[in-house]
Amino acid sequence: MTVYIGCDLGGTNIKAGLVDLEKGTVLLSRSIPTLAHEGQTKVMERMINMIQSLVQEGKSTSHDVQGIGVSAPGPLDLDKGEIVFLTNFPGQWKNYPLAKTLKSALNLPISLLNDVRAITYGEFCFGSGKNLDRMACFAIGTGVGGGLIINKKLVLGFSGTAGELGHMTINPNGPRCGCGNYGCLECYTSGPAIASLASKMVRQGIATQIAEMVDFDLNKITAKIVAKAALDGDEIACEIWDIVGNYLGIGIANICVAFGPQRVVLSGGVATAGDLLINPIKKSLQERVHVMPVDQVEIVIGSLGNDAGILGMASWAGSAQARK
Repeated sequence: MTVYIGCDLGGTNIKAGLVDLEKGTVLLSRSIPTLAHEGQTKVMERMINMIQSLVQEGKSTSHDVQGIGVSAPGPLDLDKGEIVFLTNFPGQWKNYPLAKTLKSALNLPISLLNDVRAITYGEFCFGSGKNLDRMACFAIGTGVGGGLIINKKLVLGFSGTAGELGHMTINPNGPRCGCGNYGCLECYTSGPAIASLASKMVRQGIATQIAEMVDFDLNKITAKIVAKAALDGDEIACEIWDIVGNYLGIGIANICVAFGPQRVVLSGGVATAGDLLINPIKKSLQERVHVMPVDQVEIVIGSLGNDAGILGMASWAGSAQARK
């Protein structure tokens, strides 16, 4: 049995799992609060302790860990094994030597990857993109990230930065994005963007049950609420998903004409809307893409759920030697 650990350093939680790469299954998993406000030293202590406990539990069941893969949000310098900076993390994480710190404490090979590239790789290895030559993955939640597989290889680009699909420009005159650009796909399709659009329609006095669903507290509107309203037949909620799906369709159309994926995998909390999102995406693609058989591009929901990143990082760590 080939066993590796996949770990995700997230803004809310740190998750890790002991993974059997031969079967693509998570044998054991752990999740703890990140508590990023306590600073880098405390976060790293908790993370190292959690990984050490998984290593020891693996040994107790005759599963020796061969290496560790760690994902994090934001840009990483894969050559140096450093965090360039962490999105939405307070404190001094700039140019933090993550790989060196972990290797010193754990004495095991360490591999790093952006969190959404990890999800992409997990879906490619074990999920909805398995055995494909070309696929794209959009992870849609608080933000929008992505990843690309071409010729059965994860595209890294400059130090792992390729695949920031949420930051392609959809509207050059659009709102400013957190990345500093204007009119990014993320501005129109992320969970907060969906909630903001719904809130705007409620404030305009448009008839919808969304306000009642949150007891008229517009701060409680989420993409999940908007999805529930749409499934209940609310016309405005359905219109919102049509708008969001159309924008995603524009982004996916750009990817289709650029490299012709066989399949586009949607992951993240917003993707749980399923057909509410997929149907307008397909309609948008049919309207916009005429230089390739876009009807043959499959649009699917990721099959690995919350385990995608852990499985992806464990597999990335497992294939590290082959990449050298």
